[in-house]
Amino acid sequence: MTKAEIESKAQARLRADEAAITGSRRRSVSLSDAVRAFWRHPSPWIIGSLLACALTARVLVGDWRLSDAWLPVLMVATFPFFEWLVHVCILHWRPRRVAGLRLDPLLARKHRAHHADPRDVPLVFIPWQALIWVVAGYVAIGVFAFPRLGLGLTFLVVVGLLGLGYEWTHYLIHSDYRPRTRLYRAVWRNHRLHHYKNEHYWFTVTSSGTADRVLRTYPDPERVPTSPTVRDLHARESTPTR
Repeated sequence: MTKAEIESKAQARLRADEAAITGSRRRSVSLSDAVRAFWRHPSPWIIGSLLACALTARVLVGDWRLSDAWLPVLMVATFPFFEWLVHVCILHWRPRRVAGLRLDPLLARKHRAHHADPRDVPLVFIPWQALIWVVAGYVAIGVFAFPRLGLGLTFLVVVGLLGLGYEWTHYLIHSDYRPRTRLYRAVWRNHRLHHYKNEHYWFTVTSSGTADRVLRTYPDPERVPTSPTVRDLHARESTPTR
């Protein structure tokens, strides 16, 4: 298949998928319907349970200090960069052999399947098998890595809020809910470029043009070639133009 044919096929695929969401011939899912569908999956309940427990414990422990105000601000400000690093280093992990062992984590395998079929809704969510260990790790950090328990619980509350925000945004982007605001449409478009244009760019999910701009993965889409491996990660590595 020639480069022109690859580009034409990718553009047709993108137009067809966007038409299914924004086209006038298909009734859009309402936001309330999207909310109900969101809570049918396990990861929101796991993260929601963490948030509820951490929030309850935080209120009971008390000991409020100034650090309980600046820590959430710091976490929110750095979250796009954390999101970028996880996406690049873990979700786009290329399977490899080390000392005869094949290293191919569940999160990376599920993410490859997600790229292969972006409209398969269960694949949109963090796999619960991995999420349980992630939550346990965060709890350990919150309890043991902070100078006082109250600050650790504040950390866990923000982790829960950011986690739910990430899962909700990612789900909504891949659902049939139509973008209705300029801000959400920018986020929606940013992530869809990652899935349908080139997997080497546009790594943030809950924001558009934040960490990607700083880390130089936010190019002009018109100047970026359509990747032949955007639906089949690592099948045939292509060199991104940066």
